[in-house]
Amino acid sequence: MEKIDSQVIKNERVKFLQFLSKAGLRVSQGRELVFDEVIHTHGHFTAEELAKLCAEKKDVSRATVYRVLRDLLEAGIIRETAFGDKHHHFEHVYDEKPHHHAQCVRCHSFIEFPDKKEDEVYHPYLKKQGFKILGHEMHFYGICKACQDGQQ
Repeated sequence: MEKIDSQVIKNERVKFLQFLSKAGLRVSQGRELVFDEVIHTHGHFTAEELAKLCAEKKDVSRATVYRVLRDLLEAGIIRETAFGDKHHHFEHVYDEKPHHHAQCVRCHSFIEFPDKKEDEVYHPYLKKQGFKILGHEMHFYGICKACQDGQQ
């Protein structure tokens, strides 16, 4: 597991606290615990995985985890992606360069590829329509090389 820069954690915590204050939400033990688990989780994770982690540490309800995930999304700390699964996945914004995903429909592995500034085309239009953008994603689905070669 890679170590997170303490300044990054402080910056993300400030961003989250500012969001909560602006939204009129209080800082609770549950919110603090979920934030800490999220900030120390690397890569993609699901709400259920996060709920299990939080339950192991302290009695935090699944509903609290889901509510705090929505708060973290709106605060711009994490982003959500579906990967075509029934469960949505989340990842940090702070340690990610803008990217998209391609997923194999056989083995479910995925490839991340760089964003090519698609937002410069769509964001101005949506903002003009009064739409508050929380993020965007692009997914490609297909069959990875290993599955094509019969290695999976």
